[in-house]
Amino acid sequence: MASTKEYRDYALEQLSGASDVTCRPMMGEFLLYSEGILFGGIYDDRLLVKIVPENMGFGMSEAIPYDGAKPMYLVEDIDDREKVVEIIRATVEGLVKA
Repeated sequence: MASTKEYRDYALEQLSGASDVTCRPMMGEFLLYSEGILFGGIYDDRLLVKIVPENMGFGMSEAIPYDGAKPMYLVEDIDDREKVVEIIRATVEGLVKA
């Protein structure tokens, strides 16, 4: 199942407090970048972020974005804008360090 543009638009609105978030379509889904760094995506109307040590403390569960992919963290409470932005910032920080 592909993600909807409505969910994408809502997710981007929730991420608007994070630094320079951009979105690129990919095979019915959407890749998410912050300051040019790929940190996650929208898969089947779910916001998923890469797993890094800096975001492990948020208590997110793992999810598979698509068959054959590595697990990612599922951001379950996308309605909590402040927490979502905090998760994105921690994720990007971890990716920059890697």
